[in-house]
Amino acid sequence: MSDKAFIPVIQKTSSLVLMAVISVLAFTLAFFSREVIISETYETKVNTASQMESAMSMLKDVRMEKGVFIDIENDPNETGLVGSQFSLITTDEGDIDAKLTTLDPNFSAAMVEFLNQAGLQSGDTIAVMLTGSMPGANMATLIACDAMNIHPVVITSIGASQWGANDPDMTWLDMEKLLFENGFISKRSIAASIGGRNDQGRLLSPKGRELIRDNIAKHELPIITGKGLKDNIQQRMEHFGNVKYKAVVNVGGGVASLGTSFNLKLLPPGVVYRSDIEPISRKGGIEGTVVKFIKKNIPLIHVLNIQKLIESLGMPYAPIPIPEIGQGSLYAIQKYDLIITFLCFLVVAGMVFGVGWKSHQQIKQRMMEHEPDSVL
Repeated sequence: MSDKAFIPVIQKTSSLVLMAVISVLAFTLAFFSREVIISETYETKVNTASQMESAMSMLKDVRMEKGVFIDIENDPNETGLVGSQFSLITTDEGDIDAKLTTLDPNFSAAMVEFLNQAGLQSGDTIAVMLTGSMPGANMATLIACDAMNIHPVVITSIGASQWGANDPDMTWLDMEKLLFENGFISKRSIAASIGGRNDQGRLLSPKGRELIRDNIAKHELPIITGKGLKDNIQQRMEHFGNVKYKAVVNVGGGVASLGTSFNLKLLPPGVVYRSDIEPISRKGGIEGTVVKFIKKNIPLIHVLNIQKLIESLGMPYAPIPIPEIGQGSLYAIQKYDLIITFLCFLVVAGMVFGVGWKSHQQIKQRMMEHEPDSVL
């Protein structure tokens, strides 16, 4: 009489079905253990983004009244705030995707996040350096400051890279004035420079430099125009004065802000501290305004390299269409309950190990009992 067919437990259908059921139950339990953690600054971020959305709409209406044509190809979200590729006050090449990213109202919520990461509190004063290259980031910064009751002292370089605020009839100072007069921001620039090469518009035409000087004069601001880059940086520091600043914000790649004393490509975006800048310093360069602040152990919020900046917050790059306000990891994140997830893992792993060990023992026992010569 033949023995009953030997089947180890790991090959039994009932065992496999039971293991599958337990695994599915463990996965379901772990999956539904997720909890939504809302950002501590959720309300501030939503209000700030809504404020920027309204501000952008106002600026767009003004531009439309002036007969500005919206280039759908380069301004797919129809903000009306994307500049041209070339103009008399265009200082450098520009990344259009970066400009589109900063023209997302949620970028103002991102600035709330960075200001919060830098440890700023209501009533603090910060130094802010803007350029005409990213008007979206400029207004996001100033609107975020108002929402957090932070007082910005602002200096602007007017020249703009491609696709920025490079329309001579609508520079950043013109936008800033409109935002101020319509109650979207509470602070304006205290001084301005031409910008561009050496912060003196070296690569601009004489007409381009004249247009910028006239624009600064129209807004009745002191113009920063020294004998060279070092002089312009020193004049900036004099305008900032001896105020006790808690942070410095730099938007764009203004040479008077960043200087030449370190490798700009290695400067990370976001919140930067003195320890971050010392390894990339180099001899013989000119210390920019932000370096002078950082050396006083004042944190820098560096708004450049936009793709890497927003990826650190889980935001989309150059989104089309513009995402809804209040959605995404910037506002809330989902986290799994680590205890429940770990216990579910132990159950499944223990089950697999147990069934495997039991099967191994069964096979070992079977081999010990089986005598091939007995059938001869």
